[in-house]
Amino acid sequence: MSDHPTAEPAGAIDYVAVEESPRFQELKKTQRSFIFPLAAFFLIWYFVYVLLAAFATDFMSQRVWGDITVGLLMGLGQFVTTFAITMGYVAFANRKLDPIATEIREELEKAQADA
Repeated sequence: MSDHPTAEPAGAIDYVAVEESPRFQELKKTQRSFIFPLAAFFLIWYFVYVLLAAFATDFMSQRVWGDITVGLLMGLGQFVTTFAITMGYVAFANRKLDPIATEIREELEKAQADA
C-alpha cells in the first residue's frame, strides 16, 4: 500500500477544480440566496403555528365559519405554504439554476469527450 495518491486517468475530470470555479460558485450562491430565506420563513411560520397552538388556545379555537377555527385554517395554511414554496423553487430552478448547471455539465462533457 502506498500513501501517494494514484495518478488520475487521462481525461478524468478534476471535480475539486470544478467546484472551485467561478461559474459553480455563482450557481451555489444563486441557489443559497433563494433557499435560505425561504427555509427561514417557513421555519418561523411553522414554529409560530406550533407556539400558538400550545400557548394561545383561545385564539386558535376561535370559530371563523361553522366548525372551522383559526387553528384549522393555519394548519391547512402549512400545507398550502409547502406546496407554494415547492412550486416557487421549481420555477426558480428552471429559470435561474438549470441554465447554469447545463452550461457547466456541457463544458465538462465536452472536455471529457476531447480527452
